[in-house]
Amino acid sequence: MFVTINGNELAVEVFGEEGAPVLIAHHGAPGLGSRAEPRATFAPFADTFRVVVFDARGSGESGGNPPFTHEQWAADVDGLREWIGAEQIVMAGGSYGGFIAMEYAIRHPRRVKALVLRDTSPDHDNEEAARRNALNSTRVTVDVEKLDRINNGLVRDNDDLRDCWREILPLYDHVYDPAKVEEKVAATPYRYETHNFAFAVNQPSYDIKSQLPDIICPTLVTVGRDDWITPVESSEKIVSLIPDARLVVFEKSGHSPQIEEAARWRKVVRDFLRDVGADQR
Repeated sequence: MFVTINGNELAVEVFGEEGAPVLIAHHGAPGLGSRAEPRATFAPFADTFRVVVFDARGSGESGGNPPFTHEQWAADVDGLREWIGAEQIVMAGGSYGGFIAMEYAIRHPRRVKALVLRDTSPDHDNEEAARRNALNSTRVTVDVEKLDRINNGLVRDNDDLRDCWREILPLYDHVYDPAKVEEKVAATPYRYETHNFAFAVNQPSYDIKSQLPDIICPTLVTVGRDDWITPVESSEKIVSLIPDARLVVFEKSGHSPQIEEAARWRKVVRDFLRDVGADQR
């Protein structure tokens, strides 16, 4: 369905029974990501939660009214919370979606019962490590110009974004499968304006470390051991700063343990949400 939130149409899907605790999941990769990943990840939780997944403003099938700022994306999450009729939510986000999940918990601390983060970072320091990991990869030889264009938000159009995305996709998984890379390239919805704003404007000044101690809800941080773009060190930094946070590292995963070790990842998240009482009506 399409829901107008803060003057912009969002493509939204809802799973689970009315009256169940609400979980809102935010996808990563603005201008590349969509609700497809959080749908696959969190739809199985609809036996316990009312799960809301959506294409963020400027991504997927949603409208593209600017601004594409963290403040606006966090405000859109709160608009969805109001629309679904929840006083409190479980907030989840992976990769860049983790940035927004943390910013939402900082801006609306009383609205979040629990926070679930995956392969994310509290600042942009991961960029240096990611570039080093890409250039040192023995898996593929990365075109440096394409790497820098996509990382710095300088892609020229949707076709260029597709080419740059294809260049770095081999780095993401624990086990490299060229066929899966091409499947992902074909399935990705490309919105280069959103991507460029996120990485040329938002990312250079992104640093919420000083605000993380203000997050008052229980927090689970998960990360793949071989994550090249938001390495384990980024997750360790988050856990060191949020007062009630725990870290789980997935040893046979890259950037996507929710896919590469799906059964274990879901169990870890379910156990956490049950332990902190977030699954209670």
